[in-house]
Amino acid sequence: MRILGVGECNDLAAMHHGFVQRGHEVRVFVEDAAYADVHGGMLDFTADWQRELGWVREAGDDGLVIFESAVKGELQDRLRRDGFHVIGGSALGDRLEADRTFGQQVLREAGLKTAASHPFTDYAAAMQFVRSHPGRYVLKFNGANSARTRNFVGEMDDGFDLLALLGLHASRQQPGEAVDFVLMEHLQGVEVGVGGYFDGQQFLQPACIDFEHKRFFPGELGELTGEMGTIVSYRGSQPLFDAVLAPLAPLLRDGGYVGYINVNLIANEAGLWPLEFTSRFGYPGYAICEALHLEPWEAIFRRMLRHDAERIATRDGFACGVVLTVPPFPYHHGYAELGKGAPICLRDSLTARDRAQLSFAEVAQVQGQLVTSGATGYIGVATGLGATVRDANAEALRIARGVVVPNLRYRRDIGERVERGDLRRLQSLGLYESAVSLAMHPSPAAQAVRQA
Repeated sequence: MRILGVGECNDLAAMHHGFVQRGHEVRVFVEDAAYADVHGGMLDFTADWQRELGWVREAGDDGLVIFESAVKGELQDRLRRDGFHVIGGSALGDRLEADRTFGQQVLREAGLKTAASHPFTDYAAAMQFVRSHPGRYVLKFNGANSARTRNFVGEMDDGFDLLALLGLHASRQQPGEAVDFVLMEHLQGVEVGVGGYFDGQQFLQPACIDFEHKRFFPGELGELTGEMGTIVSYRGSQPLFDAVLAPLAPLLRDGGYVGYINVNLIANEAGLWPLEFTSRFGYPGYAICEALHLEPWEAIFRRMLRHDAERIATRDGFACGVVLTVPPFPYHHGYAELGKGAPICLRDSLTARDRAQLSFAEVAQVQGQLVTSGATGYIGVATGLGATVRDANAEALRIARGVVVPNLRYRRDIGERVERGDLRRLQSLGLYESAVSLAMHPSPAAQAVRQA
């Protein structure tokens, strides 16, 4: 195949590198100059992705354009109208992720409950609201590219901590600087996501269930980084899929959506409470999902574009992803002095199969040596598989210990809360199919694997 990757930060670098290793022609466009060296020496790059469209078109049905983010949906829609095969999202997907108020409206119209969410474009108005309605709120900034480290989960029941933070933001606001955010009612329960691959007509089965760990430190302390690790499974997701994703299919079909889409939720005894959309490939989510695939990405994408299959082949069990970083992640200030250019070494104990479970992100190949690159110190993700969450975590940590980089950091507790209680609570709520029920009614893919 001929594959053109388009993105801001080359977040899909590991996916593109996999294509190259499997013999496909790949060219990648990276918009943000700070990330221009990500996978340098490992991929072929282009300075103008639109200039490469003729190269893609020459490949006919073997030509593919992949978008990594949720900010160029209108371009994707236009390319599809022009006859190109495109995987990524659509203008509708961009709005679902970036405009939280719109996303919540869509979810309500799909029959789901939503937490009270209040939009603001002014810090003073938000502060007055909290004073008039004391309580715990979650501050989330709108925009698909908004910094996740700016979001905040209120801890104090009277909202005093949130008021103090809003006051700080207000004091630092520059003249003419626009702000756009929501204050969402804080909810208690199991945080869980459900995602699937939409081919423009329908979702391919099975959907996946995921448990993100967003805080920088173990015990859910520190900054909201976006993701420090995740537990993923393609088994047990049917109740969540039926309740959350299936009702969205008509909207996605009408909106021309083609790609992966995920909804993050809180589940408790009062029901399911959707929080937000991810209308793109999540990172490190796509790399962790890949560990459970029995077929390469290009095979899945061909099925999505040809509409010739309803399922993808996936493994039983769980995958654990552990994010590997160096200072100053999750920030970028001071990276040149603290972490950039550091050598990345792999222990001899890692086999070829082990190394395949490392999905590198901000790295480059310089004179035969793998080094840190990019802008934040996000090295990549170590993945592990297991019949249980604990086994998957142990395997991921074994792989992570095989990576040697100065000042390497990662969390060791990815999945502990899932193993300790989240899965059981979801099962008690009727939102997760237990291993027993799955064994009684195995998926077609699982049956095929067992027969083989």
